[in-house]
Amino acid sequence: MMPKTKTPSAKKTSKPSHPEFSYRNYEHLASFTSERARIQGRKRTSLSAKDQRKLAKAVKHARHLGLLPYKARV
Repeated sequence: MMPKTKTPSAKKTSKPSHPEFSYRNYEHLASFTSERARIQGRKRTSLSAKDQRKLAKAVKHARHLGLLPYKARV
C-alpha cells in the first residue's frame, strides 16, 4: 500500500482590479491624484487599504523622481 501524498489545493486568486502600482507608470498614478496634485482618498478611489498604501508609496516615489508634481501650478 502506497502512502497518500498531498495534492496541492486549488487556491482562488482573483486579479486585482488595478494593475500593480509602480512609479514608472506615472500616467496611471496621475489618475489617482486631484487637480491640486493630492492623492485621492479611499472612498473616491475605491481601493482596499493595502492597495491605497501601495498607491501612496508609488506616488511619493514618482514625486521624488520628478515624474509627478508635488503641487499644482496656479
